[in-house]
Amino acid sequence: MSAPAGGWTTATVAGVRRPIARSVELRLDVHDRVDHLPGQHYVVRLTAEDGYTAQRSYSVASPPGDPLVELFVERLDDGEVSTYLADVVEPGDELEVRGPIGGWFVWDGVTPALLVGGGSGVVPLVAMVRHARDIGRLDLLRVAVSARTLAALPYADELAEAGAQIVLTREARGIRPASRLGGMDLFPLVEPGQTVFVCGSTGFATTATQLLVELGVPATVIRVEQFGPSALELPKR
Repeated sequence: MSAPAGGWTTATVAGVRRPIARSVELRLDVHDRVDHLPGQHYVVRLTAEDGYTAQRSYSVASPPGDPLVELFVERLDDGEVSTYLADVVEPGDELEVRGPIGGWFVWDGVTPALLVGGGSGVVPLVAMVRHARDIGRLDLLRVAVSARTLAALPYADELAEAGAQIVLTREARGIRPASRLGGMDLFPLVEPGQTVFVCGSTGFATTATQLLVELGVPATVIRVEQFGPSALELPKR
């Protein structure tokens, strides 16, 4: 499908929340905003007084119908952009942004989909869940997510309310002991005709994709978005 794209513009920070440790949710009023599709992302660019710039890409958590753009930022100790966004930015500040970006990892709101996310990789999937809720089509989605603990899972309450299968690797949840996401977690969620979206760290995305293929999911319907140390910060002089 054809996805919208936006150029560089400015955004006013309309809201700042810190619902879980070492992270921040930013609500942005993007000037001359181009409406996005669930799954797209924005780039935030910071410029120092000497002209040095650093930029980072963040998935959009808000649905297309939200008047503001919501970004979830995980704070990285050595991250030039994430530490500033998590520690310094306040409502009323202006940021330089570019977006929406991306046309591969987007959900059309019509096709049945299986969403599989790990850690902060759930963020673009939350945008899909919110959009499905807005249009009254949560029935189109099946969701499985994994995190170390429930307290570390972004948007945990919303995902639980949407019926997500939540797997925790460092603590038990209900009668389920701590464990990694496995084929038995995904098997009940796999249905013919789904587009499958997998997002998380490189290791998580690789393992989840392998599990799906072993369950008979055609590789051609699996769309993967992954992140790793090499892509965390993109400095430029």
